[in-house]
Amino acid sequence: MLVPNSNYCAFEDWIMPILDTMLLEQQQGTHWTPSKMIHRLGKEINHPDSIYYWAYKNDVPVYCPALTDGSLGDMLYFHTFKNPGLILDIVADIRAMNDEAMKAPPRKTGVIILGGGLPKHHICNANLMKNGADFAVYISTAQEFDGSDSGARPDEAVSWGKIRADAKPVKVYGDASIMFPLIISQTFAKQADRFS
Repeated sequence: MLVPNSNYCAFEDWIMPILDTMLLEQQQGTHWTPSKMIHRLGKEINHPDSIYYWAYKNDVPVYCPALTDGSLGDMLYFHTFKNPGLILDIVADIRAMNDEAMKAPPRKTGVIILGGGLPKHHICNANLMKNGADFAVYISTAQEFDGSDSGARPDEAVSWGKIRADAKPVKVYGDASIMFPLIISQTFAKQADRFS
């Protein structure tokens, strides 16, 4: 994928005033976490094509343990030169995510993993705190031969207690950007009226 440099410049022009405002709010007592930042960005995006907009509108937390990876991390870094002091508390998000899993019983928990790596590890680890997720669907092109977390099959998570032993997890081998919309169209989307 090729992205013109002008996109990064436009992103910087958009994000820097938001970071300035967040710093001011922090100085007035706001405790920023990655999920609270994503919530704010969803508000600022203010467009129905954005999943973060809908997460904001419905007050659904989005946890991102690697928020600083990529352009947003670069912008946070650049911001420290212009207006230093903004702090994001990642530990508070880990507590919140783990607490959500631990406080779920008697309700069940499930994970839908698109790709893998760090986010996969964190959500599975949160479910370890409650003796494993009750449901799991992995969608990835990654294979297990290289020992990566992304390629690990669900039975690896079962062996750690991250997925319950009596669960029936599934791994779909394919491109998540193609497979996930197809799966949603044939499952959740068919029941959309129930959620309206």
